[in-house]
Amino acid sequence: LATITAVSFLVRHCPVTVLATRRALHTTMATEAKRAKIAGTEREQALSGATSKGWSLVEGRDAIYKEYLFKDFNQAWGFMSQTALKAETMNHHPEWFNVYNKVQVTLSTHDVGGLSEKDFTLASFMDGVSDRFGK
Repeated sequence: LATITAVSFLVRHCPVTVLATRRALHTTMATEAKRAKIAGTEREQALSGATSKGWSLVEGRDAIYKEYLFKDFNQAWGFMSQTALKAETMNHHPEWFNVYNKVQVTLSTHDVGGLSEKDFTLASFMDGVSDRFGK
């Protein structure tokens, strides 16, 4: 009864607080959904799209891998810089290795122990950046 009374008071007297609470709850639920391991039909469709762009499953783990080749080190570094900025905004960072014009990338969401929507979103972004460099 005390909880119902408190909620009723907030709704009547603090509509801004109620709105902020609803937004926070919605944001939390959306964030949790993005942290979920991708499965079923959604996973198969995402993998199909990624493999058509040159990504492959990593043997022994739930991750995807791709190797990008660029004209020179400057292009490879530019690709990594643009990807790093996007990764920061997503709070999702790739495992990668760079030597001269080659960038090897592995994507997996450590929080969920495998592939999530974030991996495929970042993979698609990286493919777009690579395409702009014209490989």
